[in-house]
Amino acid sequence: MANYSGPVCRLCRREDMKLFLKGDRCYTDKCGYERRAYAPGQHGQARRRKISNYGSQLREKQKVKRIYGLAERQFRGYYHKAIRMKGVAGENLLQLLERRLDNVIYRLGLATSRPQARQLVRHGHFLVNGRKVDIPSYSVRVGEVLTVRQTSKEAPAILHAIEEVKGRGIPEWLAFDAAGLSGRVVSLPTREQINLPVQEQLIVELYSK
Repeated sequence: MANYSGPVCRLCRREDMKLFLKGDRCYTDKCGYERRAYAPGQHGQARRRKISNYGSQLREKQKVKRIYGLAERQFRGYYHKAIRMKGVAGENLLQLLERRLDNVIYRLGLATSRPQARQLVRHGHFLVNGRKVDIPSYSVRVGEVLTVRQTSKEAPAILHAIEEVKGRGIPEWLAFDAAGLSGRVVSLPTREQINLPVQEQLIVELYSK
C-alpha cells in the first residue's frame, strides 16, 4: 500500500468494510476483518461517533485510495482528469482507476490482489498488444489485448491466481482466454459493472471545495 506498511487488515477495520487487500484470503473465513469487524485500537469496540459531512467525504476518499493503493498526489491527479472528461465526474474517476493496468490484471484473475498485480507488472510479466509494459498506472484502452509473457506462463503466483479467480468471476467489460492466458478490454466499465460499495460523489464534493 502507498505510504502504509502496517497490517492491511487494520485498514479494512478502519474503513468498516472489506477492502480485499490480502487477495484470496479475503474470500475465506480466515479474513481478519470477518473475525474482528470493528475499528482498531483500545476503543475500537465502542459505539462509533456520528461522522460529520466532511468526515464522510474524507472516509470515502480514503476507502478508494486504499482499495487501489494510491498516494494522495496520484489520486488527486485522477480526480483532475475525471472532471475534465464528459459525463459524471465521480463515475469518470472510478473508470480511470479501473483502467489502470495493475487493476485490469487483478480483475482478469492473473493476480490475487492489486498489490500483487502491481508487483507482477513492475517485474515485466505482461504484454499489452505484444509489447512489454511495466508501468502499473498505464491506462488500458478498449480493444487492447493483455497477455502473459511466454517466459512467465509457468509463474506460480500467476497459476495460483487463475485457480482462485474461479470463485471471483471476471467483469463484463473484460474478456479472458484461459488457454492463451490473455485478456481484452471489451468496453469501458460502467458504474454498474464496478462492484465497489463507495459513494464516489462524496469524493468529488470533497475536492471541489
